[in-house]
Amino acid sequence: MLQVQGLVKYFGGIHAVDGVSFDVAAGECVALIGPNGAGKSTCFACIAGQYPLTGGAIIWNGQALEKLAPAARLRHGVARTFQVAQVFEALTVLQNVQLAVQASRAQKAISAFKLLDRQSVGAARALLDQAGLRDVAGEDVASLSYGAKKRLELAIALAASPRLLLLDEPAAGLAEAERASLMQLVKKLAGQGMAVLYTEHNMDAVDGVADRVLVLIEGRLAAQGSFDEISRDADVRRLYLGDGQEDAGDGVQAKGDARA
Repeated sequence: MLQVQGLVKYFGGIHAVDGVSFDVAAGECVALIGPNGAGKSTCFACIAGQYPLTGGAIIWNGQALEKLAPAARLRHGVARTFQVAQVFEALTVLQNVQLAVQASRAQKAISAFKLLDRQSVGAARALLDQAGLRDVAGEDVASLSYGAKKRLELAIALAASPRLLLLDEPAAGLAEAERASLMQLVKKLAGQGMAVLYTEHNMDAVDGVADRVLVLIEGRLAAQGSFDEISRDADVRRLYLGDGQEDAGDGVQAKGDARA
């Protein structure tokens, strides 16, 4: 279980995150949402290890993470993706995942006498199958659609066999059909026993996907519950979803491009 306890992050006099606490259990898919400036990206970056904490604790399966670098967190089974897909565009799709598998096995750098194309082929192809990328394994990453690049980044994250998966706006920049397909894959990963926490601003990537939704407003946890429950919350509707929205279950959409 991931336990976030009294998380605080200040930037000078700005209280970006101010005493946020929540848990994410194995097999649970949790969405972290909020309006611009709510602090969700800062909260996420603290959990992933990009920002040091001002206060509080982050515990994963009994291990305190707050003083560990991202690479050390990865060794404890915590992997992440980014808002903008982080992939090697000069390599093929398969080679990207082969590199990730090799790194997860703590291999030394591949020499000229040990070509990348011969390494971890079976494991890499299995990950591409899981991510729905089998048919583009030999293509250069630079030629992929953005949706395929997001899937590839997910396959790279899965190469470390994580038990906690942190996804920073996994559906950002994707068309509706691509979002739906990718988020069903994310939901499936949680269904296989992985703990999944993701930030998002597209409500169709939350409704029907997240088991629980956390709403940050002004650096504090304003509400949590199912998508339908937070959609009916008066404060959430007023401060984030917007006044005059349709009733819960009728396709509530967040106003703006809530990325902060």
